[in-house]
Amino acid sequence: MHKIWQNHIKQFRHYLKLERSLSENSIEAYTRDVEKLAAYSEVTFPEKSPLSLELEHLRRFVNDLAKLEISDYTHARIISGIKAFYKYLMYEDRITEDPAQLLEAPKLGRKLPDTLSYQEIVQLLEAIPLGEPEGHRNRAMLEMLYSSGLRVSELTELKKGQVFEDVGFLRVTGKGNKERLVPIGKDALKYLNIYKNEVRVHQVIAKGHEEFVFLNRRGKKLSRVMIFLIIKKTAEQAGIEKNISPHTFRHSFATHLIEGGADLRAVQEMLGHESITTTEIYTHLDRDYLRQVLTDFHPRK
Repeated sequence: MHKIWQNHIKQFRHYLKLERSLSENSIEAYTRDVEKLAAYSEVTFPEKSPLSLELEHLRRFVNDLAKLEISDYTHARIISGIKAFYKYLMYEDRITEDPAQLLEAPKLGRKLPDTLSYQEIVQLLEAIPLGEPEGHRNRAMLEMLYSSGLRVSELTELKKGQVFEDVGFLRVTGKGNKERLVPIGKDALKYLNIYKNEVRVHQVIAKGHEEFVFLNRRGKKLSRVMIFLIIKKTAEQAGIEKNISPHTFRHSFATHLIEGGADLRAVQEMLGHESITTTEIYTHLDRDYLRQVLTDFHPRK
């Protein structure tokens, strides 16, 4: 890759980390997207630098992308990365007009997330074998995922100082290092206390992991992959055949709140969504639920 592109991409990474506070995974994804544009540009428009590319060049790149039979999701994500790159160049006053502003991504159908019914949540939680060494830890984790609508990364990064048992709240650090307060249910607190006072106190904790709430057998904080595997195994034990993940608990949390009549703004606040548009997907779920009730029970359906 030409040095000009390399330098801009390096500075773009710094911008994403310091100014946008994105995760390493997001930074890597955006970087790969811009590297694709760089490789394409060097072959197709070798006389052009990233600062001199225009909308027509970017559209040609996007059109050629579509011929590679990549998914609409991947296509849209790459365009998102390109748009972020040119916003950075504008932010740094490297360019005076943003050529990516009118770049159009493919329309993505909004897929409604999978959810568990309340009965399935109970079935899954009660399938956790509390007699096993990790049983109370796993019960506490899954209770918290459902009672507070946490992202899995928020659960793995949760520290003791973020749990306020006296008022029944957690101080969660979400995307972009934004903090929010979320309630924690009494059952989640009950199993958290059992884990904390009867299991965790007997562990040898690895240096640097003392403050993390949930630990693995080696005394280190749990990974996201490990929590995913725990949930998969528990679902099998519960006889639940749905394809579920840690995020399923978050979706179920929000869906059950909306079905119960919770205010959309309150749900947005608890989930840590920047835009209420993201939260509105759960109103669609609620409408589907109500439509099904009508179909099942109304005499003139």
